[in-house]
Formats: sequence, structure tokens, C-alpha cells
Amino acid sequence: METQLELAGGAGPFAGGARYNGYGAFLRERFGCRVYKVIVDAGFTCPNRDGTVAIGGCTYCNNDSFRPQAVNRLKPIPEQVRTGITYLKRRYRAQKFVVYFLGLAVGTRPDCVNPEKISWFERLARQYFVTLEYGLESVHDRTLERINRGHDFQCWLDAVHSTRNRGIYLCAHLILGFPWESRDEWLAMADTVSSAGLDFLKLHHLHVVRHTALGRDYLKQPFPLLGYQEYIDLVVDFLERLNPEIRIERLFGLAPEDQLLGPHWGRTKAEIQHDIEQALVRRNTHQGRFYGRIEGGG
Repeated sequence: METQLELAGGAGPFAGGARYNGYGAFLRERFGCRVYKVIVDAGFTCPNRDGTVAIGGCTYCNNDSFRPQAVNRLKPIPEQVRTGITYLKRRYRAQKFVVYFLGLAVGTRPDCVNPEKISWFERLARQYFVTLEYGLESVHDRTLERINRGHDFQCWLDAVHSTRNRGIYLCAHLILGFPWESRDEWLAMADTVSSAGLDFLKLHHLHVVRHTALGRDYLKQPFPLLGYQEYIDLVVDFLERLNPEIRIERLFGLAPEDQLLGPHWGRTKAEIQHDIEQALVRRNTHQGRFYGRIEGGG
């Protein structure tokens, strides 16, 4: 089915004239004010590291590279929440918080859930705003095997299908830029996840960090990483093909500079966000413009 969204008067078709369906706007509409997440590390192990599924973890993964500096897993969870709330109030003038006041957003692997756990979250969702984020990274099984994910795409689909229509919001996380994947394969992922029944999506460009298997490979023999403008253009193309009903939580990720091996873009979070939004304006386009219209990828 083709999307019927069209631009009017130069503005985007989403809330506030935006050109993509933003998660922040969704939270403001639902709760009536600005809402932020407080990140909490509960100290759980990863089955891809502790031997339950595999050892060594995903080849790109270094927990310290994506855990916010304000998060200290050695602190009790209530203290982590208080620290996070204080930080967000000071920096963003945040008024309500997912976790403490409104709900719970859980990032996990698709092989870490079962019917009993999903039923528990379903009961919780009757009272609170609950999101389950199932990490995916790529829809291509050869990539999932190569990065040592420990599960295939069907495992992710099974988890999503088991969770749908139970009052739980669903989010996925994708990485764009694995060097053995093609641009057509990256864009085809937009088509694939568009039909999965997701509520939210996080996009992330591949960055190589220290103390990972991928980082060690990169130091031995550097491989191509996405350039800045290349990624901006890729994100816009991706959004054009994505289901316009999916809210975007994130369009890129940043790693601490002292841990980052590449790519080094030399841009702040605000600058990257601005340049993506300006690229959408410059091309007079928006999320979902080509949703359902492209056959066979590319």
C-alpha cells in the first residue's frame, strides 16, 4: 500500500511540520509535556558473553562506549534514577520521566524473552507505558553470524510477533554501515522493518570502538566506514522508504572520542541532527515518501 503523505506549503507532514515522525513529539502528545528517559543499568549479564548463547559478545560491542557517563552500574537503582533525574532536569528542563513516573523501556535481545516474561510485561503495560526494544542490528543473517549476534533474523521476528497486540510498545535497533553490506541492503532493511509492526526505531551508524573484536580487525587492516555526508544522504533515503507510522527514537549514535577508532566526523550531536533535518528540507522530502512504492530494494 502506498503512503498518501505529501508535503504542503514546504512543511513536513508530521507534528510541528517535522519531516520525520519523531519519538519526542509522540511523548509530548501522549503525556502533555516534555518527557525524557532515565537510563538505568540493572547489572544484568549478556547471554552472548556469559556462555548461555556464546562468549565474547557481539564483535562491535563495548558496553562502556554506549553507556551514558552518568550511569554507574555499581550504584543502587534508586540512586541511578535520582542522579539521572537531576541531570535531565538541569540540562533539558525535563518534567516527566520514563522509568520513575510514567513507565519502563527495556532494551534486550530477542532470545532473552519467553512467554512468561512477555506476559509479565503485558500485565505491567495495563498500568504503565511499557516499551520492549529488541536489538536487531541487521536483517541479514550472514551479518548476524559474522558479528556473533548468536541469533538469526527469524528469532527477532518471533519475539516481535509474540509481543505484538499485547499493549506493549515495540522498538528495534538497526546499524547502518557494516562494510560487507551494500547500500541497497541497508535501504532494503527499511522495507523489511516497515512491515514488522514496530512502534519505534533507533538508527545507528557503525562506529568502531576500542576493546572489541571489530576494533582489533580494524587496527590490523582498516576497512571503509561511512563518511559524514554519505551517512546523511543514506539516512534520508532510508527514511523515505520507512513506514511513516514508525516513530524515530534516534537517527545516529555517538561514542566517546577516547574509545572511538572511527569514523571521526568532528560533529556534535546537535550538528548531526541539524544536518539531517536540513537534508530533508533541501530535498523536499520526508519519512514515508516512497513507502510501499519500491520493489526489490535499491
